[in-house]
Formats: sequence, C-alpha cells, structure tokens
Amino acid sequence: MNPLIQDFYGHQEWADAEHWRAISAHQPARDDAAIRNRLHHIHLVQRAFLWAVGDRQARFELTKPEDFASIDALKTYARAYHDAVRRFLATVSDERLSEPIVMPWFKDPPLTITVTEALTQCAMHSHYHRGQNATRLRELGGEPPLTDLITWYWKERPAAVW
Repeated sequence: MNPLIQDFYGHQEWADAEHWRAISAHQPARDDAAIRNRLHHIHLVQRAFLWAVGDRQARFELTKPEDFASIDALKTYARAYHDAVRRFLATVSDERLSEPIVMPWFKDPPLTITVTEALTQCAMHSHYHRGQNATRLRELGGEPPLTDLITWYWKERPAAVW
C-alpha cells in the first residue's frame, strides 16, 4: 500500500474530526448555512471519489444538504464515509492503485487517471474546503483547529477523535 495514500487518509479522518469538533462546539458555526453546505460538499465529494475508485456496481447516491435533518445527522454521514474508506484502503492492492479509471464527471474531454491520483485528489479537495471552513469559523468567532498535514505528523499521526 502506498504510504502517502495511507497518510493522506489517516490525516483526512483526523482533520475532519478536528473540524467537526470545533464546529460542533461553537453554536454560530453549527447554525451557519455556508459551513453546513460546505461540510455536505466535502463529504459528498469524498463519497463520490470512493465510488469512482470502487467497483461502481451500485448507483452513486447524490444527496443535498437539506436531506440531513440536523448537523449531527450530517456528521453521521461523514463518519460513515471514513469507515468505508478505511475498509477500502485495508483491502486495495498496489496493482489496483496503479490502474487507470475514467472519472465520470469529466466529459469533454474525458479524464483518465490512476486510482492513486484519484485518491490524492480527494484528500487534497477535502483539505482545501476544510481551510474555507476554518476561515468561516474564525469569522463567526470560533477557533479553528490547526490541521495541516505537518501538524498531524508532528503530533505523531493521532487517530481521529470524533
């Protein structure tokens, strides 16, 4: 298994959990539509990439922020993704990581990348949007957690605390 992919996904879950804890602890952030919509987007895209690198037998379930009755229901959705991606990474072979896949949402021109490249994009995409939520959390008077990858390394790769 590619050690960077392992790190990216250990970090992704830890960083997501840190952001969820900070957002959950600050009521204005819990109530903020921009944060809620972005959280939904992060976790929807994570699921889309997991579906894209998987066997694609099941139809992808497209959700909307309003499908979740509360921020806590959205958090459950987020945690379920992390459980699923952990299972995927525990069984994916190095050969599969090197295989090309067609990304279904790129049509003209089509995009073919490796499973490793798709997984890397997913981790980077999540990181980008966590940064946006950190900025918004600060604007709302909250204190965003420090979740850079290097911080995760410095803290000796802690597990997520949801």
